[in-house]
Amino acid sequence: MASYFLTIDNGGTNTKVAIFNDQGDQLAVSAFPTKNRERKAGFHETNLDELWTALGAAAHDALTKAHLTGDQISGISTVGHGKGLYVLDHDQQIFMDGILSADSRAEKLATTFESSVSDIFAISHQHVMSSQAPVILRWLKEHEPENYAKIGAVLSNKDFIRFLITGDVYQEIGDASGNNFVNLDTETYDQRLFDFFGIPEMFAKMPQLVHATDQCGVVSPAAEKMTGIKAGTPVFGGMFDIDACAIATGVLDNDKFSLIAGTWNMNIFPNETMAPEDSGLMNSIFPTGKKLIEASSPTSAGNLAIIIKMLMTAETRDAEAQGKSIYDDLEVFLQNTDANFAKLIYFPFLYGSNTDPEATGSFIGLRSNTTKSEMVRAVYEGIAFAHRYHVQSLLKVLGHAPQVVRMSGGGTNSPSWVQMFADILNLPIELVESNELGGLGGAITSAVGSGQYASLEEAAGKMSHVKARFEPRTDQVKIYDKKYAAYVSLLTALDGSWSNLKAFQEGAEQ
Repeated sequence: MASYFLTIDNGGTNTKVAIFNDQGDQLAVSAFPTKNRERKAGFHETNLDELWTALGAAAHDALTKAHLTGDQISGISTVGHGKGLYVLDHDQQIFMDGILSADSRAEKLATTFESSVSDIFAISHQHVMSSQAPVILRWLKEHEPENYAKIGAVLSNKDFIRFLITGDVYQEIGDASGNNFVNLDTETYDQRLFDFFGIPEMFAKMPQLVHATDQCGVVSPAAEKMTGIKAGTPVFGGMFDIDACAIATGVLDNDKFSLIAGTWNMNIFPNETMAPEDSGLMNSIFPTGKKLIEASSPTSAGNLAIIIKMLMTAETRDAEAQGKSIYDDLEVFLQNTDANFAKLIYFPFLYGSNTDPEATGSFIGLRSNTTKSEMVRAVYEGIAFAHRYHVQSLLKVLGHAPQVVRMSGGGTNSPSWVQMFADILNLPIELVESNELGGLGGAITSAVGSGQYASLEEAAGKMSHVKARFEPRTDQVKIYDKKYAAYVSLLTALDGSWSNLKAFQEGAEQ
């Protein structure tokens, strides 16, 4: 008899409930947009009570689509965006909104902490980012002390979702290690990290650490009413999304890279050793026991969605009137243009940068005859260039090119864009059959946690299947190499020069 696994995958852009069987077949998915409240520029928050209500409805919908009842689910895992902040009060109650990974309110604090990162790198092997929970906690301590004082438990996104399902509070170690909370040598919380960020009192608010495949409770009676999943169903630790996507795409060693083109630009590979401080890369604990080497920034597909809203309102309306998505029309457009088409460069920095923290989204090279179509294609290319910038940092640490890149995220819905990535990276790219890779990664976790498979390696081998491969095209590679050289040259020229623009923008908003 087949086993069925349900994953709740809470991303920064969309949240999904997906159901898989023990062979990795995707049986159903129910999705809804992750509501993003931006009460001030740079603040990205979500109402947690509304999220729970929406998750309950999505779980019922997924069960119906899969033609399953709640008692047929063998296990549940939660997958979520990394970083950000989700907290409970001293009575384990919700009292403030969740803070998403795109949040940049603490940029100045992050810059200050990063200037002294050598003080802690030997402990956490992490650089400092504005969306990391310790940085946001310090911001709350300084700017919203009344909320800071109420905090009784500090959670990551998927740990919070698991709490809603079980009522039990745990922190999965992969998430914690990617958030500057954990000593990567001892694999425990380290008081010195909390002291460094000026939040020593939060050390006592950290939940027990668990691993991805550990059982962390069962579905509560209250959650059964909300979701339709039978009370008592085991719930496992789960993973943050980059771990889940890597495992779902079979990236279990350094012969493959995992590239995620979603809300965030994420590029990773598992390794036996960690990246050094001067690489600028991040290290965390991978669910297989290896270390995960990560280069990431909020410079990916989220930029495309915003630019489409800015530039293509009429086209979007026309597509919807014809029963299509604007992305259907854009796919045809990409198929019929190539690397020569757009004569300008786009920096995908609407939510932050992977170079200068003050940098903002920008087009460079606009001329009197520039078309809107050129601008849109330049956005697709600029996002891929931002990924290449990170991938080259990974290559320097690894010392050689991977055999293949396994790609995931919303960008994989466009075969033409995947081909563009292959051309810009000059590396072959493969896609796996499932289009809900966070969900599949969670299902693999549940399959191991429930004893269906002995290890994540075995489960990935049985449940992850390659469906397509894209080879780089020599003629396109040559053109993109020249464009990328211009992209990097312009970034270098502007490095350190964005602060005046930022000061003007902040002054204009007051």
